[in-house]
Amino acid sequence: MRGRLSTKAFTARALMRSGMLAPERPDRAARCMLAVARWGPTAAAGCIVSAIRHPEAVAIVDELGSLTFEELDRRTDGLALGLRALGVVENDVVALMCRNHRGFVETTIACSKLGAHVLLLNTGFAGPQVAQVCAREAPVAIVFDDEFGERVADAARDRLSVLAWCERPAPEQPTLESLIEAGGDGGELEPPAAPGRQVVLTSGTTGTPKGAIREQPETFDPVAGLLSLIALRARERTLIAVPLFHSWGLAHLVIGSGLSSTLVLRRRFDARETLRAIDEHGVTALVVAPVMLSRILDLGPKAIGHDDSGSLRVIASSGSALPGDLATRVMDAFGDVLYNLYGSTEVAWATIATPRDLREEPATAGRPVRGTVVRLYGDDDVELTEPGRSGRIFVGGEMVFKGYTGASARTTIDGLVSTGDVGHLDEQGRLYVDGREDEMIVSGAENIFPGEVEDAIARLRGVAEVAVTGVPDDEFGERLRAFVVARAGARLSAGDVREHVAATLARFKVPRDVVFLDELPRTATGKVLKRELGENGALASRPTRPSSL
Repeated sequence: MRGRLSTKAFTARALMRSGMLAPERPDRAARCMLAVARWGPTAAAGCIVSAIRHPEAVAIVDELGSLTFEELDRRTDGLALGLRALGVVENDVVALMCRNHRGFVETTIACSKLGAHVLLLNTGFAGPQVAQVCAREAPVAIVFDDEFGERVADAARDRLSVLAWCERPAPEQPTLESLIEAGGDGGELEPPAAPGRQVVLTSGTTGTPKGAIREQPETFDPVAGLLSLIALRARERTLIAVPLFHSWGLAHLVIGSGLSSTLVLRRRFDARETLRAIDEHGVTALVVAPVMLSRILDLGPKAIGHDDSGSLRVIASSGSALPGDLATRVMDAFGDVLYNLYGSTEVAWATIATPRDLREEPATAGRPVRGTVVRLYGDDDVELTEPGRSGRIFVGGEMVFKGYTGASARTTIDGLVSTGDVGHLDEQGRLYVDGREDEMIVSGAENIFPGEVEDAIARLRGVAEVAVTGVPDDEFGERLRAFVVARAGARLSAGDVREHVAATLARFKVPRDVVFLDELPRTATGKVLKRELGENGALASRPTRPSSL
């Protein structure tokens, strides 16, 4: 029997297979090796190496046009020097509130070259949230799109503010372009003493957003683990549809940098535009959240067939569970190219389900990535190993975050970090996520996770979206309430929903109440805002789809 590869050998093989490591001319190879040695596994190194290996290749395509790797390297040098001239130095924090465009990428790389930390602000945050987060994280500068000017106004007082995407900036207002131009002759950049880190904010769906500190990995091992399961290759043409401020989008920005990928970016997600961009640019990898896949499929076979999506080799989904038969429907439409990653802001990636996994078990979150430890624990903090037994999910590995900013503590057992979810394993070692630990509903002494009921309802013909919550009940303590969005033209009744669940799950899991809505309220990253689903079936505020979706 062949032995398991050593970590070093495994990483080398995975990076070579992906093309991140590849034969090169001796002079270029030496320059690349020197860049990696000096800058480490950072966004800065990815940019510099790509400019050495593929100077004339396209690095970014957005609504403003395209940039080559050579242009990107030169512009980020200028931006880093321009920021430094205004007082931004190593270990300073720079807040970033931008949609998906070159300005986001350039700011992230420039901060990496400076050794500054990046605070990623959610574009769905209201002004008070932005001010509160910035008061806690203390950025010295805020880079933002002009559409967020009012929201960052309070936070930007007494701080350097820089416009990223703007139509008509005021003459005195610094912009990324003006800083790039000013920094063009500002001297040389030396690698910082320590690489900058990213502060990724939790979604804030249940309270004040917390800042999760994510440092650059010390090795390429975590990336190798991911690339061994998701078939990404060098020089992909990758459309990142999820927000770049989200950990899933950020991961593909960093990985794409290492693979010298062409990043296709659009400021707002639109299902039809996504299909058109795939066709126009020959996109080979699509990075999405499940709700985006649902909206693409909602266009129907005729619309999907109008544009050529045959170039797609990888559809990488994360951010929430794949509901109902969504995985099967996606693969039936686009081929067996779907990969589902389970993780969190705190742990990065934990498990990955390959197309084969999803064909066999569409609801699975897959198997642990090499180098990552995934364990389940009971209420007594004892590890659970029996298949089918549910427990709290804990994860360990190099990509696990270093803690929250401020005084918030991590929940840990045996050095592993909690994801906040509950799940179980099957006999093949595949993980299934039952639901959020804090969303468990106790009805008549029975423990119910909404996710299981949501998954069942999502399989009912005519259902587009669904969310299940618990509401107070005098007899049972809590009862289930389902909020359902029907597909266009579908005729569904509350009785249809209840009968379907009753035929699928235990009687105590049948929702007593069924409320039909035009759409579910969601965050900018596509997560359902269950707190906005009022107890009487009405919304605290009328739901609108976030503009980024």
